[in-house]
Amino acid sequence: MRKLILGLAAVAVGVGLAVPAQAQQFPERAIKMIVPWAAGGDTDNIFRPFAPLLQKHIGQTVVIANVGGASGTVGAREAKASAPDGYTLYAVHDYIHLTYYAGIADVKYTDFEPVCLLAATPSVLTASPKTPWKTWQEFVVDAKARPGQISVGATLGSTSHIFPAMVEKAAGLKLKYVSYDGLAPRMNAILGGHIDLTDSNLTQKGKVDAGQLKFLAIASAQRNADMPDVPTLKELGHDIVYEVVRGLLVPKGTPEPVRAKLGDACAKAAAEPEFAASMKLQGTRVAYLNAKDYGAFLDKIDGENKAIMTGLGLIKK
Repeated sequence: MRKLILGLAAVAVGVGLAVPAQAQQFPERAIKMIVPWAAGGDTDNIFRPFAPLLQKHIGQTVVIANVGGASGTVGAREAKASAPDGYTLYAVHDYIHLTYYAGIADVKYTDFEPVCLLAATPSVLTASPKTPWKTWQEFVVDAKARPGQISVGATLGSTSHIFPAMVEKAAGLKLKYVSYDGLAPRMNAILGGHIDLTDSNLTQKGKVDAGQLKFLAIASAQRNADMPDVPTLKELGHDIVYEVVRGLLVPKGTPEPVRAKLGDACAKAAAEPEFAASMKLQGTRVAYLNAKDYGAFLDKIDGENKAIMTGLGLIKK
């Protein structure tokens, strides 16, 4: 019996030593970054320029895999089911809180470990050029005159649903929601005049300048210098500041030394001037947080999103 116990102890020690050894060798092959939305959407456009910078600092190829469907849930499930070895990264934003509380998803942010927060993008209420309004005030008057008739393209249960729902509640309006899976199809719909409104951001500035879209109001604390004529919701009398924040997670159980290597590479990549320049083109600010601070931030915004969902009557969990 003593020999058996000693033998088991030796195996346990061997297993315990294996994790640091694996971490020292990590990464030995390509890393997959799951983006749970289609190529060409906002989330893809944030992480696509980041991937080669992360690749530079981690020392291995980083391959983006666009896994769309079910308001981001298909990609979330694939990420959760992946081996916790550091070779699968999950590119996430606030939707992971919202879809869980809306009852759309069975995946929660606590199914993962934080690596880093990267970026924050203020939402902009955006209108089709076929709509009659030139200002926020004209939109509100029309919406109140035609309750339930003005259409909003949204990914139900996600940020593009919650932001206009917050606007709707604050301004005392009734809008009609039309479901799309991600920004790219929503933009195609609004550019084609199939919907009246959607949630977008300053990446659409070129289309606004070309007369293809109209910005009605931005959910930032101050007006944006690149679009100084767009009023903030706060100055319009509505206390709404809403940014979509994006970061990287790994499956629960990923060894700490592996997470530390990923975190170090993430910090260096996020500090690259090239990344800041690419984010500016996306109407986004670099909002880097390390794993510890990002974990605390995720806890904070999970509570905030639950409260928002509850206040809007959209919570189901």
